[in-house]
Amino acid sequence: MQRLLIAVGITLLLAGLLWPWLRVIPFGRLPGDLLIPVGEHTRLYLPVTTMILFSLVVSLILRLFR
Repeated sequence: MQRLLIAVGITLLLAGLLWPWLRVIPFGRLPGDLLIPVGEHTRLYLPVTTMILFSLVVSLILRLFR
């Protein structure tokens, strides 16, 4: 559990430091992400492809630490 918390902390720290460059990556705007208009001023956003890609990356990182 300690290694997992340390890995998550380091990952968040790196993401925070690299945010100006990571912001350019089109996460959240990938093909397969759904934007459904619900009302006049309301939209439902389902980032399906982004969630799958994020899950794969996290799984690979956790496998490297095992």
